[in-house]
Amino acid sequence: MKKTIVTVLLAMFLLQADAQNDKEWISLFDGKTISGWHAFKKPGSATAWIVKDQSIYLDISKKEGRGDLVTDREFGDFHLKFEWKVAPKSNSGLIFWVKEGDGFGATYQTGPEFQLIDNTGYPDPLLPVQKSGSLYDLIACPSENVKPTGEWNSSEIVSEKGKLVFIVNGKKVVETVLGSNEWNALIAGSKFAAYKDFAKTPNGRIALQDHGGEVWYKNIMIKNL
Repeated sequence: MKKTIVTVLLAMFLLQADAQNDKEWISLFDGKTISGWHAFKKPGSATAWIVKDQSIYLDISKKEGRGDLVTDREFGDFHLKFEWKVAPKSNSGLIFWVKEGDGFGATYQTGPEFQLIDNTGYPDPLLPVQKSGSLYDLIACPSENVKPTGEWNSSEIVSEKGKLVFIVNGKKVVETVLGSNEWNALIAGSKFAAYKDFAKTPNGRIALQDHGGEVWYKNIMIKNL
């Protein structure tokens, strides 16, 4: 009887410890490999994403192994921290709430995007909602909060109970609520109105976008909320 009680108590303790650990910061990049990531809908083929200078780097000189890189794990409410930089004329993005499945042809069909781009040297004209730190095509990030192209920026995304916040270099730049009147109006006025599954549920994978330009990511950490 005593052994049974001890066993039950130990199991309860381990469950509580696991739950607590799940709320601690988790590293999504070990600085050495891209373990824990795979190519969107093509596991094992993301060979153009390499580790360079202790960063996840998109090697655009490679013709094979291209495409968006996504986490093996899915996340619900979370607090994500990461650092990033882009090369001149480059474009990328960190996309979240991404769904993989036969009905989805691209990460942006389901996931909103934290935009990363060369604000001043990109060859095409940019609207404010297309600049770095913005919730792409929805809410603009003030350009003065973003460091010059080629320099590292620190950023955070907080997704909790439908509320979404972006922080760039220590300053809150985006805040909105999924399903609110503001949110629905933003979606209706954007290109995402064409995707019926876009941001319908605040959970899914995190993706690093291959938009054809050089980009670096490091110190990627996440905490479940």
